[in-house]
Amino acid sequence: MPFLILLLAVLALIGLISWAKVHPFLAFLLVSLGVGLALGLPASKLLGAVSQGLGDTLGSVLIVIVLGAMLGKIVAESGAAQQIAAALIAAFGTRYIQWTLMVVGFIIGIPLFYNVGFVLMIPLIFSVVYKYKLPAVFVGLPMLAALSVMHGFLPPHPAPTALVAQFHASLGLTFCYGLLIAVPAIILAGPVYAHTLRHIEAVPLAGFVADTRPESALPGRLNSFLSSLLPVLLLAPVLALQAVLPADTAAAPVLTFLSEPVVAMLLSVGVATVSLGTRQGKSLAAVMETYSASVKDVALILLIIGGAGAFKQVLVASGISAAIAGGLLDTGVPPLLLGWLIAAAIRVSLGSATIAGLTAAGVMLPTMAQSHANPNLMVLSIGAGSLLLSHFNDAGFWLFKEYFNLSVRDTLRSWTMMETIVSVVGLAGVLLLDWLLPLVQ
Repeated sequence: MPFLILLLAVLALIGLISWAKVHPFLAFLLVSLGVGLALGLPASKLLGAVSQGLGDTLGSVLIVIVLGAMLGKIVAESGAAQQIAAALIAAFGTRYIQWTLMVVGFIIGIPLFYNVGFVLMIPLIFSVVYKYKLPAVFVGLPMLAALSVMHGFLPPHPAPTALVAQFHASLGLTFCYGLLIAVPAIILAGPVYAHTLRHIEAVPLAGFVADTRPESALPGRLNSFLSSLLPVLLLAPVLALQAVLPADTAAAPVLTFLSEPVVAMLLSVGVATVSLGTRQGKSLAAVMETYSASVKDVALILLIIGGAGAFKQVLVASGISAAIAGGLLDTGVPPLLLGWLIAAAIRVSLGSATIAGLTAAGVMLPTMAQSHANPNLMVLSIGAGSLLLSHFNDAGFWLFKEYFNLSVRDTLRSWTMMETIVSVVGLAGVLLLDWLLPLVQ
């Protein structure tokens, strides 16, 4: 019965959003309440789960998304994004812009959380799209594929880092194996698959793209790159120092503080306020008006993300994730494949890659104790499974849909399929490495 209720809930979401044209936030609330009652949650616990899910989800992303929107807006309004786009096109040409953006996404995806990287790079993607009249999904998907793979597969991102600790894996080996798997996954799900999406018509949010300016009115090229990528430049050395210095060093508390994405984004917005704002002739009041406009651009997106969090928490409170995992555990499937299946099933049910990964790890720990599976590969297998089939209950799905201003159908064709390709290729890479490693050792 819980599986049937979950299926009906997903179908209800599809019907309300796609056919009835109900706003996704309202659809999530209606379906969350319906599912909770159908699964037998008391009214008080159900409403508590809705509030907790909405609050926890927004609490984890709201500051980062708002600060990222502010940074993105001033990068666009100041002409810095136009300057960066012009530099990339001059260096590589429009023929290779997909690959250029993919490499940028790969590099910044190592230290940055997905949401931070997404809102940071959106102005750059849109500037390329508008300036050179290129298809938005075709240009943007490879970069976002790189960001997603880094988030799901590799430390220092939350789920992979926690999985390394739980399975007593090697952080270095997991990272190296993850890179070997990540590269083909990104290429196949990014530039290769995006070629089939050239004809998707998308009109991205214009709020993140400023009018084209004459080159003389643009900020300097170095200033544009440094101001736009400052979160990366702040986080990368901090994370590197954390990796090499002992945990009890005197600098550890300072590094922990500086490693928080919120701190990096706030410092970056402060610097950009000067470097792309007041130093370019804008008054501080004018810069603040730009920031106010950026918050309006993402307000509805934040509501949708909060609604998805409420739906996820109702499913968690009902215990359905444990039922799904338990049903798969008794199948006799090989451990690496089983870890992927459990993470994938929870991901499809709940939407959160992090929760899917951590829940699957808890289920697989007893199995790992009785098997000879490589713990580094188990981290990657679960990470790959946690990315499968992103759909209506995933905040990333709505970020992509709303920023690119796509229909639900085109979002499923592009974003959902990209995530699925990444997940399946990741599993194939894990199984291939599992076969090869004993041969070379």
